[in-house]
Amino acid sequence: MARLPVIAIVGRPNVGKSTLFNRLVGKKLALVDDRPGVTRDRREGDAHMFGCDFRLIDTAGYEEDDPQSLPGRMRAQTERAVADADAVLFLFDARAGLTPLDEEIARWLRSSATPIILVGNKAEGRAAEPGLYESYGLGFGDPVAISAEHGEGMADIFQPLRAIIDALPEADDELEEDGDHPLKLAIVGRPNAGKSTLINKMLSEERLITGPEAGITRDSIAIPWQWQGKPVELIDTAGMRKRAKVQDKLEKLSVADGLHAVDFAEVVVLMLDATLGLEAQDLKIADNVLQEGRALIIAINKWDIAEDRKGLFEGISKALDEGLAQVRGVRLIAISAKTGKGTDELMEAAFAVRDAWSRRVSTGELNRWFRGAIERNPPPAPGGRRIKLRYITQARTRPPSFVLFGTRVDQLPQSYQRYLLNGIRKDLGFGAVPVRLNVRAPKNPFTADSE
Repeated sequence: MARLPVIAIVGRPNVGKSTLFNRLVGKKLALVDDRPGVTRDRREGDAHMFGCDFRLIDTAGYEEDDPQSLPGRMRAQTERAVADADAVLFLFDARAGLTPLDEEIARWLRSSATPIILVGNKAEGRAAEPGLYESYGLGFGDPVAISAEHGEGMADIFQPLRAIIDALPEADDELEEDGDHPLKLAIVGRPNAGKSTLINKMLSEERLITGPEAGITRDSIAIPWQWQGKPVELIDTAGMRKRAKVQDKLEKLSVADGLHAVDFAEVVVLMLDATLGLEAQDLKIADNVLQEGRALIIAINKWDIAEDRKGLFEGISKALDEGLAQVRGVRLIAISAKTGKGTDELMEAAFAVRDAWSRRVSTGELNRWFRGAIERNPPPAPGGRRIKLRYITQARTRPPSFVLFGTRVDQLPQSYQRYLLNGIRKDLGFGAVPVRLNVRAPKNPFTADSE
């Protein structure tokens, strides 16, 4: 698979970079809000225009600030994206005209070896004309006038972009290390649990902005990676606080984005803070993951500074079994995102639980187990009328879902359904993954049980 050209979108805060990113990738992947500074980490997505494929990077707004501050760390991420890119779309607000920060960004970009395409956004109507004329002074040639919100001018962007892409040397085909598709691994948890720190440690680079400030991550960021030659797509998400504490509109968008990321994940790692232990919000997040049918692993972070480790581990394990009664035995792993301790164990568990989540049992094996389960514990006879269970089949995987056929199954107690589900997990190799069981009666509801 040949390497795609990489295009970065750069500009000061609130000029419409994320809106343009969403427009070009054809999906609402980046959060958009009227306030500046919504995007903090680089977000990447694949774009296709007029027969040309490329990788697009949405960067944080470029701000002048101390390198150790949050805006300064955001700027460092943008600088790295530009260094890695084959071309840059330098976006400015044509209606607002050039600002001192626009000119500062232009000076920085002129010192870069990366080709620059100047793009004037919000250019619908005559109000944008002065700003477009003014932009010639930046030294990047003719500006491309667009409206990212309304989709105007996209073809005009493509013309200079295609010229740059066509001039790139042909990349050698990259041999896929593994024929399997990437493991989609989402990292979720409360704010400041160490999610971004863990991903940075996995990647061996400061790919995501981290710091003591809670709530730095706002978008759900998907990053390709390889672990021991196996492809992985790491998904970092915004911290999830209690709903009553989430008042800010942008934080609501961020939390919703994180929940949406769970839908696209295969395995979800819920990170706990060892210094805080397990709280009710953690159980709510875990329950949501399982309700969505995703495989779950619990990682206790900051293990290197935890006190009474044995008691902490046993206490969390017991609380999980009580709080997540529908799936007992969820894998619990102690890690340190800062030092990398436990990372390999976490990844081994993630691939193993995905295998279980994707497992399919043959109808023959399934019904041999099923007959044995019924013999060991026959179904009840409510009101003196016997429930007859005929057979079971696996309807789908990811998550494993089964359909149970019989007569009067609508009266089968939940306790007996749990008995069957627990047996499926234990005896057929599914472990602590969410398993679905649906019951189905014959089409004729008046069919009598002759036995």
